[in-house]
Amino acid sequence: MIALVFGLVIVAMAYSIGNISGCHINPAVSFGMWLSGRMTLKDMLLYWAAQFLGGIAGAGVLSAVFHSSAALGQNGFGATMPIQVGWVGAFAVEVVLTFVFVIAIIGVTSKPEFSGVAGIVIGLTLTLVHIFGIPFTGTSVNPARSFGPALLAGGVAIGQVWVFILAPLVGAAIAAFVYKFLSAQKADK
Repeated sequence: MIALVFGLVIVAMAYSIGNISGCHINPAVSFGMWLSGRMTLKDMLLYWAAQFLGGIAGAGVLSAVFHSSAALGQNGFGATMPIQVGWVGAFAVEVVLTFVFVIAIIGVTSKPEFSGVAGIVIGLTLTLVHIFGIPFTGTSVNPARSFGPALLAGGVAIGQVWVFILAPLVGAAIAAFVYKFLSAQKADK
């Protein structure tokens, strides 16, 4: 159910604000778009500021609603998760999941004729990566979504959050470069 909620929220956001901002609510996605030449550095940095502030604000609202910052859906690894992998395993899981998510976004938004289905494809891809990743790390693929809860929860979450900031950026970079490579190969034919 958690995976489906994440996916449906992205579908709703894609169709409601996608035409305004490209629905960039994830620093890893913005990074992948910048590396793909589809966003300026200045815009990416401004988006990052808004995304991280949004992640903190969202965690703050949840803390207020639940009167606690103990259960904000922090990401983690090791003893904090059902499938206990170390930081290397968590890093690898997040890189792969973010790669899948970002390459799908870059691909489906690359052609105007895909715009009608882009939100559905993006939402279903996010659902897929959450279904796979939740037992390992809680599934981040979004540094801002991970940072806000970790900041408010503190403790182990803030100590582990670096994995959930760095790994999605690495996954996004790989996705951008793989997509560029595949596009260049297709253009050469």
